[in-house]
This record gives sequence, structure tokens and C-alpha cells, in this order.
Amino acid sequence: MKRFALWTLSLAALVSFGAAAQEGTLKKVKDSATITIGHRDASLPFSYYDDKQQPIGYAMDLCMRIVDAVKAELKLPALKVNYQLVTSANRIPLMANGTIDLECGSTTNNLARQEQVGFTITHFVTANRWIAKKSSKINKLADLKGKTVVSTAGTTNIKQITEINAAQNLGMNIISANGHPEAFQMVETGRAVAFVMDDILLYSLAAQSRSPKDYAISPEALSVEPYGIMVRKGDDAFKKVVDAAMTNVYKSGQINAIYGKWFLKPVPPKSINLNVPMSAQFKKVVANPTSSGDPKDYQ
Repeated sequence: MKRFALWTLSLAALVSFGAAAQEGTLKKVKDSATITIGHRDASLPFSYYDDKQQPIGYAMDLCMRIVDAVKAELKLPALKVNYQLVTSANRIPLMANGTIDLECGSTTNNLARQEQVGFTITHFVTANRWIAKKSSKINKLADLKGKTVVSTAGTTNIKQITEINAAQNLGMNIISANGHPEAFQMVETGRAVAFVMDDILLYSLAAQSRSPKDYAISPEALSVEPYGIMVRKGDDAFKKVVDAAMTNVYKSGQINAIYGKWFLKPVPPKSINLNVPMSAQFKKVVANPTSSGDPKDYQ
């Protein structure tokens, strides 16, 4: 009787998993013959607009490899791709409510966010730092005491600098911006002395500014930030297809050309070369793909 009960429970679990898979993203995409990609407008070189207002970037290229894998899995060669602009503030709600199926940008994968959404294999590893004008002589965290600091709303960066401010009693005035360009402009115009954000985004914003040599990015890192493409939480069937696609890009060596295109060569529309070689942390991910949200796994 006990063995029968266990068999019944196992069968029920299998049926439940099958039903969940059928109700997940793969079914949604198959039924509609469309997949919706959430993208950013100014997260260069990950996801941003070119001069024709088309979304392009490193994360977008990786997402298109995922779309190809979904086409193959569902046998839908004519699968239509829709694009949905997202912000730091609304990207997680739009994923959770089913508006977008993949979020292709510069989103940090951490344990707190994994309570709401899922992530595929990490596609970049950055660090939380700040940018300031060299003339302001902001060289270390203590130099920000009592100063006005900006970060982007809805990011891990603003959450972290707020926590550091309270823990170390720095008395900073922390303000939020609606996007990365707006935050950088506040430093440009003197409304804030520093902008706290992922270092790779700070490098790209400085490179696009009127006078790149006027700015310095802090040598001090506040955290390690692994980036991941967002998927819906608990959708194991879809995540399996997505993870396999990303792993194939890494193991086949395709990642080297994709990475080089966006980080080691001039990128449109202004032909800016960020010249950021692949880090040791990311090389580790390429060799052993992971979607961990624990920063300790990237050190």
C-alpha cells in the first residue's frame, strides 16, 4: 500500500510538471507564434538603440541565439520576434506578468531577484563602482560623505549605496534617476558629485560624453555583479532550452566573436571602442557555465 501511494505521488508530480511546462513560456510562444524580447534604450553595449532606433547590442545578439534555439525546439522557423522597451524600474514586473519572454539587457542576477524571476547563464561579470569628475577629487568611499550621489531607480546599485550610506553613517544625499543617461547628466551638470552604477556602463557613458578625460571611475568596488538574461521564475522547460542555447554559444567558441564585436571593436552609432578585454571572472563562467545569483561564485 505504501509503495502504491509513493507511485501515485510520483505520477502526480510528473503530471503536475507536464502541465506546468505546457502552461509555460514555450506554450505561450507556440500558441502565439511570437516571442517578446524586453530591451533597453541606453545600456551600451548590452542593449541600446542604434541611429535607426533599432535595439542592438551584446545581450541582443545572445538573445537572438536563444530565439534560434526556441525556433528549433518548437519547429517554428517563422517565429515572429516582438520588441518591448523596458526600464530598470519595470523590467521585473513586465517579466513576472508575462508581457516579455526574455529580458536582454544589463540586469544583475542576485538571490533577492531570484525570488521574483529566473535567470539564464551569466553573460557578463561587472562590479558596482562610481564615476565622478576628476576635479572633484572623489577617490574613496569616505570622500562621498555628505555629498549628493545619484543612481538609477530600480537597480541593485541604488539599493546597495543606500544600505552602505546607512551602515557607515556617511550622510550622503542619494537621489534616483529614471535612466543611466539622466544619472550621468546629473554628474555632468554638477547636480550630483558621483553616479553609482555597474562599471561597464560607466565606462560606456564616459566614452560617449563630450569630454571623456574629465571623468574617473573609482578603483574601489562595492560589489560583484553577474549579469543574466531574465526569464520567468519556475519555468523549467523554457529555462532548459535557453540555458542549452547559451551553453552552446560558450562551448562552441562563438562567444569570443560576439564578445569581441561589442567590447573590443568600435560599436555603432558613434564608433566608440570600449576596449574591455574579457575578465578572468567571465572566462571562468565561459569554461563552467552557471546561472548562480551568489556573488561568491564569481570571485
